[in-house]
Amino acid sequence: MNFPLSVKIVEVSPRDGLQNEKNFVPTAIKIELINRLAQAGFQNVESASFVSPKWVPQMADGADVMAGIERRPGVIYSALTPNMRGFEAALAAGADEIVIFGAASEAFSQRNINCSIAESIERFAPVAQAAQQAGLRLRGSISCALGCPYEGETPIATVLDVVGRMQALGVEEFDIADTIGVGTPLKTAQLMQAVAEIIPIERIAGHFHDTYGQALANILASLQVGVHIFHSSVAGLGGCPYAKGATGNVATEDVVYMLHGMGIHTGLDLNALVQTGAWISSQIGKPSTSRAGRALYLKDTL
Repeated sequence: MNFPLSVKIVEVSPRDGLQNEKNFVPTAIKIELINRLAQAGFQNVESASFVSPKWVPQMADGADVMAGIERRPGVIYSALTPNMRGFEAALAAGADEIVIFGAASEAFSQRNINCSIAESIERFAPVAQAAQQAGLRLRGSISCALGCPYEGETPIATVLDVVGRMQALGVEEFDIADTIGVGTPLKTAQLMQAVAEIIPIERIAGHFHDTYGQALANILASLQVGVHIFHSSVAGLGGCPYAKGATGNVATEDVVYMLHGMGIHTGLDLNALVQTGAWISSQIGKPSTSRAGRALYLKDTL
């Protein structure tokens, strides 16, 4: 069976991983997390979110975080921007990549950003144009691509419609996100194959939450289709404030352990990831949900 020789992992713990934490994580901790991740070898770290502090108070210090990090050459530091106000803040903060986000579910779109799918894409048009004029990379994230907490299974046609709309805006990389973790391997493979018919496979990324324990299986199914970009969160940090019961993103340590065991290159230092996962878990007072991370950490400390 042919698998990609190398995989790019986008680390999302500083943004997607921490945004749902109830207790405010100090800015210095966020900065150190990003620095540790960059040192571990990541090419792309999702570092901040310039949304209204009213909606996501955890991300209110985005400008301070971006100002405080030690920028490593070749690392893309990404920021989520819902509107022009957010874009201008991200631009001023020195973001390398702008991330716009929409849902493949009308109900989720209404609850998440208070507008329809079509309206959400229209709102992003000036952001996309401004990002391109500023020479910034543009990424598009499509949530609830495999299922919605309000509508159930998401039709592939709906996902393809959102992909097409984002493509028209100039999006370079498309995150196919299983926000609530309900996807299973066959459905995941079918969706990725369908998306690959309208978007080059090298521009498709898999973003899987592990709510039902299917994330690694879904990554494997995506690899078999040819996808070679995935998102993950160290220690399995994360969740979704608009999807009750959704757990964190798939743990980076688990993904890297699997890929390295398959002989697939990631450019990442697994030991550094294990140490970082243990460190951030202790800082926020939560146990790591990474099985490989816990096993390797205990093995090294025994």
